[in-house]
Amino acid sequence: MAGTFKFELVSPERILMSVEAEQVIIPGAEGPFTVLEGHAPVVSTLLPGVIHVTTPSSKQAIFVRFGFAEVTAEQLTVLAERAFIVEEADPRQLDQELDLARKALDDADTDDARLHVSRAIEELKALIDQAA
Repeated sequence: MAGTFKFELVSPERILMSVEAEQVIIPGAEGPFTVLEGHAPVVSTLLPGVIHVTTPSSKQAIFVRFGFAEVTAEQLTVLAERAFIVEEADPRQLDQELDLARKALDDADTDDARLHVSRAIEELKALIDQAA
């Protein structure tokens, strides 16, 4: 059995999740990365995308729109600008996020910004398709 570590996801509104996790996959600025127990310390900017959390009893997906992740050997803390648990989202919320992402794409002024926002749009479209 894999070891666990504390995972907390905090949004401006509330603590969205606080669990003992076996594995968390993060959409980092330098690319996705997996956090396991005993991970080396890291601080990373998050890109829009889905965080995949595996606990001893379940798997959950959380959509985040930008933020930061701080990893220590014992804990992963994500501070997200905006986040929601995918299973709890209604279609209207997903559509609103997609509209916001499309507006952000129109406003993007660099290739990197357009790439990041395009990635968020693709992630949101996939979530909408799964919810349908």
